[in-house]
Amino acid sequence: MTDDAPEPPSGLRAMLPDLAPWRASRDFRRLWYAGLISNFGSFLTFVALPVQLKELTGSAAAVGAIGAVELIPLLVFGLYGGALADAWDKRKLIVWTEAGQGLLSVALLLNALLPHPAVWPLYVVAALSSALVSVQRPALDSLWPRIVAHDHLPAAASLNSFRWTVGGVAGPALAGVVVAYAGLGWAYGADLLTFAVSVVLVVRIAASPASHEAAKPSLKAIAEGARYAWGRKELLGTYAVDLAAMFLAMPLALLPFLADELDADWSLGLMYASVPLGALLVSLVSGWTTRIHRHGRMVVLAAALWGLAIAAAGIMSNVWLVLLFLTVAGGCDMVSGIFRGIMWNQTIPDELRGRLAGIELLSYSVGPTVGQVRAGGFASYWGVRTSVWSGGVLCAGAVGLLALCLPKLMTYDARTDKHAAQVRDQRAAAQV
Repeated sequence: MTDDAPEPPSGLRAMLPDLAPWRASRDFRRLWYAGLISNFGSFLTFVALPVQLKELTGSAAAVGAIGAVELIPLLVFGLYGGALADAWDKRKLIVWTEAGQGLLSVALLLNALLPHPAVWPLYVVAALSSALVSVQRPALDSLWPRIVAHDHLPAAASLNSFRWTVGGVAGPALAGVVVAYAGLGWAYGADLLTFAVSVVLVVRIAASPASHEAAKPSLKAIAEGARYAWGRKELLGTYAVDLAAMFLAMPLALLPFLADELDADWSLGLMYASVPLGALLVSLVSGWTTRIHRHGRMVVLAAALWGLAIAAAGIMSNVWLVLLFLTVAGGCDMVSGIFRGIMWNQTIPDELRGRLAGIELLSYSVGPTVGQVRAGGFASYWGVRTSVWSGGVLCAGAVGLLALCLPKLMTYDARTDKHAAQVRDQRAAAQV
């Protein structure tokens, strides 16, 4: 270390989030604020929609079916959205899809205000929202590496996770109160307002046109991205681990029914907030993540612990212990998510980021979507709590098996990985 090199942080400072991306990039700050605001509103709807379905149908399977109607748009638009993100201006894609989400909030609000709200609009909006998110997320995920320096990407991943968890804690907690005392219309109306503010912020960031190497959106371009992903077994490992964890151990569709079984209807908002609360706590002390280099091992360990914590939540009969283990699970999921994001952002070349982000979207979205169907189906036959704890146990076992089958995931080291070095060199050459 040279005499004028900055001293590395120590003690408490070493645990706090690294704010370097925040200080260095104005576009990062604007996009961060936009995401915080829209995520807050989205979590209001995230709670209100299943609660409304529960009130209208009284069926766990009907609530779980939200995942079924979201699946096809995810599969179709996730991959094609990735190709669009590589070929079109990323900022424009984000703006138009955000505006579209606002219009869907209008539809939910109008339906909620009817004397007798219909069930079918809830499924239609869920499907259309899934399509818009599937187009937006690859553009958003592939934009971060363009507006943040390469060495700041681990810190940016932690800050983005913190942004998500703030909305995830405040949104569900407030939604439980709003839905119970003010009504569903207020939750949907607040969501609409947050989308409007988010659009105003996003239009102010710099344009982000396609790379000159990027292929036009087509099946051939999508196949090219899939071949690249297949050749990167450590990336495949991150996709597979997250898919298994979310498919087998995502309990959110069952929380309204779990609160009923525990005779604690008052706890529903807290249950929805517990998972993001755990993530928030990890985000607040995420400084240590920038000093970890074997990211694959952390992905596996955290995903397995997520499953075990969900299993414990399903077994407990005391509502406070359920909330505790849901919080622990959220913290574990955040650790896994941070290290997956670092691996993706530091090793995928710019001209493929959109298409690979589309595949990433499928890995972390299809799992929870199909997992809702699994959870609802299991609950219909074997009970709500059995569905929760058995899913957690299956998750831990599946993650362990994947770790044995994908050794490159376990041996990945950011300091020596050739793909990380290539992306680092690509970024350095672009700045010359």
